[in-house]
Amino acid sequence: MGKIYMTACMKGGCAKTVTTYNLAYSLKELGKKVLCVDFDSQANLSTCFGVENPVAVPVTIGHLMMAQIDDDELPGFKEYIQSRNGVDFISSSMMLSAVDAKLRLEMGAEKMLSEILEPLRDRYDVIIIDTAPILGALNITALAAADEVIITVNPQYFLKTVKKIRSRVNDRLSVAGILLTMCDARTNLCKVITEQVRDTFEGQIRIFESRIPNTVKVGESVYYSEPLIEYAPESNATKAYKNLAKELINYEG
Repeated sequence: MGKIYMTACMKGGCAKTVTTYNLAYSLKELGKKVLCVDFDSQANLSTCFGVENPVAVPVTIGHLMMAQIDDDELPGFKEYIQSRNGVDFISSSMMLSAVDAKLRLEMGAEKMLSEILEPLRDRYDVIIIDTAPILGALNITALAAADEVIITVNPQYFLKTVKKIRSRVNDRLSVAGILLTMCDARTNLCKVITEQVRDTFEGQIRIFESRIPNTVKVGESVYYSEPLIEYAPESNATKAYKNLAKELINYEG
């Protein structure tokens, strides 16, 4: 049965979506069957996968969530799961913004994404949910669906939310680890942030040894809708994502 991860950060510009994208392809290289879920109305992950016009996608995660809200039957997998270079994904669009507003008025809203993804567990080794950099109704449903959350950069505020979700909604939820992104080990800032994270969380929460460096290759690969593993296989960022994938697999035992 596949494991569901959620990537999370409470601010934009922390390489969360790029991490979801490149981690997926690094896991694929390790022989894992991977599904990515774009759970952000801005559809940045969908763009990474080469979706030029998310609004034109017939069935997105927004459509699936709206079907859940209206108690309609979900379409077949082939109608909403797309594939690019060996990694499957479910696209997003601005419809998810309307879903976000409706969820606040729905009973049992926090379970709706879980009900969509649970039937997919047997089809994939890993499912990764990419979320918006805000704590709203959509992120609560993502936390309720996930087994583990990967937190990029500043984790303190988000960890409190994880504890609440675990005690109230999803008792299987845990923190896979804290991932330092956009980090240049040669700079004092990176060293300070690393030391702060270790001083605060070491011994309590896993801190990934892999650190994702800030490199122009990341932006270029997104522009060309290619994962780093194909666009710049020898770059330091590619090596870091490969190591992160191995850390996740080894951690699973």
